[in-house]
Amino acid sequence: MEAQVESAIEIAGDPSSDQTLKAQAHDFLNQLRTDPSSCQVCLSLFTLSPPRSVVVRVVALDVVNNALQTGQLDNQGLAYVKTSLTDYIRRAYSAEQGGSSLNNGRVVDGERDSVAVQNKLTQTATYLFTKMYAAGWEDFFGDFLGLTTSDDGQWRGNLAGVVLYLRVLSSVSEEIADQQVQPNAEEKIRNSELKDLIRVRHAKQIAMSWQEILSQWQGRNDMVLKLCLKALRLWVSWTDITLVLNQAMLSLLFHLAGEAHSGELTQQMAGDTVRNGAIDTLTEIVAKKMKAVDKVEMIYFLDIPGVVARLIASESLHDLKDTPRYDTDLAEAVARLVNTATYDVVKSLDTGSVDDQIRQNADKLLEIFLPSILRFFSDEYDEVCSTVIPSLTELLTYFRRLGKTKGGLAPHYSSMLSPILNAIVMKMKYDETSSWGIEDEQTDEAEFQELRKRLQILQQTIAAIDPSLYIDTLSNVVGQTFGNLRMGQGQVDWRDLELALHEMYLFGELAVKNGGLYNKSQPSSLAAERLLGMMQQMMESNIASYSHPVIQLQYMELCVRYCPFFENQAQFIGQALENFVRFVHHDHVKVKARSWYLFQRFCKHLRAQMGDIAQTVIRAIGDLLIIKAELPEDEGSEDDTSSEAHNQSAAAMFDSQLYLFEAIGSISSTSTVPVSMQVLYAQAVMNPLISDLHNHLDPAKNGDERAALQIHHIIMALGTLARGFSTWMPGSSSTTTSPPPEAVSEEFALAAEAILVALESLKSSINIRAACRSSFSRLVCVLGPRILIQLPRWIDGLLAQSSTKDEMATFLKLLDQIVYGFKTEIFNILDSLLTPLLQRVFAGLAEPTAGTDDEIQLAELRREYLNFLLVILNNDLGSVLVSSVNQRMFETVIATIEHFAKDANDLPTAKLAFSVLIRMSSIWGGPDISPSSDPSNQTALPALQGFDHFMITRFSPLCWVLPDNPIVKPSDHPARQALGEVASLQKVIYAKTSRDYLTYLRQVEFKRIGFEGEPAEEYLRALVSMDIKAFKNFFLAFVNQRRGN
Repeated sequence: MEAQVESAIEIAGDPSSDQTLKAQAHDFLNQLRTDPSSCQVCLSLFTLSPPRSVVVRVVALDVVNNALQTGQLDNQGLAYVKTSLTDYIRRAYSAEQGGSSLNNGRVVDGERDSVAVQNKLTQTATYLFTKMYAAGWEDFFGDFLGLTTSDDGQWRGNLAGVVLYLRVLSSVSEEIADQQVQPNAEEKIRNSELKDLIRVRHAKQIAMSWQEILSQWQGRNDMVLKLCLKALRLWVSWTDITLVLNQAMLSLLFHLAGEAHSGELTQQMAGDTVRNGAIDTLTEIVAKKMKAVDKVEMIYFLDIPGVVARLIASESLHDLKDTPRYDTDLAEAVARLVNTATYDVVKSLDTGSVDDQIRQNADKLLEIFLPSILRFFSDEYDEVCSTVIPSLTELLTYFRRLGKTKGGLAPHYSSMLSPILNAIVMKMKYDETSSWGIEDEQTDEAEFQELRKRLQILQQTIAAIDPSLYIDTLSNVVGQTFGNLRMGQGQVDWRDLELALHEMYLFGELAVKNGGLYNKSQPSSLAAERLLGMMQQMMESNIASYSHPVIQLQYMELCVRYCPFFENQAQFIGQALENFVRFVHHDHVKVKARSWYLFQRFCKHLRAQMGDIAQTVIRAIGDLLIIKAELPEDEGSEDDTSSEAHNQSAAAMFDSQLYLFEAIGSISSTSTVPVSMQVLYAQAVMNPLISDLHNHLDPAKNGDERAALQIHHIIMALGTLARGFSTWMPGSSSTTTSPPPEAVSEEFALAAEAILVALESLKSSINIRAACRSSFSRLVCVLGPRILIQLPRWIDGLLAQSSTKDEMATFLKLLDQIVYGFKTEIFNILDSLLTPLLQRVFAGLAEPTAGTDDEIQLAELRREYLNFLLVILNNDLGSVLVSSVNQRMFETVIATIEHFAKDANDLPTAKLAFSVLIRMSSIWGGPDISPSSDPSNQTALPALQGFDHFMITRFSPLCWVLPDNPIVKPSDHPARQALGEVASLQKVIYAKTSRDYLTYLRQVEFKRIGFEGEPAEEYLRALVSMDIKAFKNFFLAFVNQRRGN
């Protein structure tokens, strides 16, 4: 059997094995994992001598581990595994068997298992520990500790035994005390019981072993020291802290950390990783959870302030700072220590039960630690800086909370804010070695921007604590930078300028938080006043002439972010526009693409102030309005698929170019520009585009891909220009926008005609249809009712035979807007086009689905179809559905609604279908019949002849489909919504037909569904007497009761 298992493992792990054999081997091994008896075979295979291959031994032991972990073994089986495993470990790892040892200070290496095997063996031992430490292997740790002694029994000198012992200690702690893993309730109880047993049985012995191992192995084997420190760090969080807070242990830790604790720094006695591990161990000791008073006392007892100060003053962190030999790993380790200590000190201060003496001691620690925190926070390496951000965040959060409750900060606290804010501001700055815009450094740039986001939170917290300090500090930083630039005191570094502009951008969070920069033409606050002053300084400094791209980008961002400044300081608009025109022609792709968007934002906001210079702007950027489509490169031809490369692709650049067309539309159509000039500006931009479109039409029809792409781009540009010219929406009640002048609409009608010609010629192209659909939605705003004349052609082109369900759904949304906006003019057009439109939609609804995406698109099309019907009904256009032209489609419309109303797998659509039926019944069912009227007068008077009978016989039966479908759960929100509409439909039918409906329910409907007698009469009484809200609740309860819930 052992040979069979070994063969299966080798076949499964051999890449060259026959695939059929490999599959059989995997199946065999999977069967072994479910068979408890296989544990004995695999354990025997693992312990064979001579040992089998590493792969065989690891997999064999993994089968054993699986049996242990999944509880396949009874007590007898556990005892067998324990006996076999301990026998093997004694043979392989004891000093008597020739294992590695420490002999007269010299390490002697003997044979031992590979690291992979040791890891798996450690895992096995850990699983056995969880099963048997409480009962069956009470001296678990003693047995492993016994392996560590050398031949004479006096030293922990057996290297192989020491390493295994330390690995087991770490593994056990990770199993029962890992705070990163959330155990289930049973495991939580088990872990707590095991930790209690360890504290009673072995904690002291284990702590003493750490001290012995660290003492005997220092300077001899760094691996042992690292393993020992790791175990100590893992255990200290849940064991008695007094076991390690003794002079002998602390002296060892301080020594390994390179800290003599006597005021003098010792020469490094161990490798860097050991030193850092010792510091991390001190950090874990400090981080141990305890009462605030005990935590403060422990920090003093350990002299953490002194340890930190001496480590900071060491050669590695002081003398070699700002040199290539600077030890960043050590800096991070010490930063973690001071961060943890400071964090816990702040937590202690934030504890209400702390007495005055402890509070004073904590305050003193805070004052001592703050310079160390700021030293690491200001470190040129962002990794070191990030390490202390948690403690700074906690400190500032405490200050903010304290300021709110006490009405302000004590002087010794408020004095800390200024150095913290200064450090934050300086850390916001690009360091001296950094660059901007270099492709190879994009990762570094992204990481720096993430750091800036964290720094911004700290700045905002200080702004909330002390707004005056924040305002003054930032004003000084920005003012001094612009002053230096203006005075020409040498070449100002781009990093200083970028910092000033970046801080101006962030300053807006405070300056505009109350609603804007101005209040009745005056600054709305002190912060707003300072920011406006900064903007004036920026404009007067001529910073836009600075050649660095990031400065130019920041300049444009600020001009857009603080556009209200230009509304009140109109003398700077021309200067800003001149700079924008220069930047939109920039050689740097990133600057150029971003500037096109920002230019559009700037023009849109200040369009009212730009009417007199529209022609100048059009001429200045006219060369950028020329469209030259570029086919995308073949997929896979470029290895670089980064977002940066995507942003510079031809498609992305064209998307940015469209902003220029919108900008031209914005400044050309303001009320200060005469209509005749608006027409000229529109012609100047559109005529070349329309001519170019016609020139490319024949090549595109003949299959020229670039010509088709050129037409796509032109159509998009024309639509975007229209959006710039008019933001008016048909049917809008807003008084801030109005339809464009008639003469302007005429010009865009020519553009719409050109687009339609292209659509009719190339409607088989999904890209052309997408561009036309986009432009159609924007042309509506400039064409007004003119769009209705062209509507049949738009529908014919956009709902082509090859149109997808998604395209149909999107276009139906656009038609909703058209119907709503032109409801008084659209009847005749809608009457003539409704049947062909619905035929296209029905064809799309009938298409089979292929995959999840297709099903989602079908559901969306269903909902948009029903929404379209609702829009028609809600805008007094319902008669178009039953007109002489469309009457033959009415039955199909009703059939589709009935189908959707029955679909329990799509309850949102079912709800919408019932909404359509309710609306039809309300409109065509005639006036409501008063229940209190004379019975002879309770006769239905439907607006549509025979519709009263139609509602009862066609709509009412639908009301029982969803309630009787077991997959509809009334407790689910979608089901409640749909069933609520079902109840509403019944109330509407009753309101329109009164006694006729009640008679039908008694004599036909209730008999069909087997619902008669007193319950049926109670139901009818509820239908008659309850209002709609009460009846909905009654109906939901009825459905639950009917199902026996």
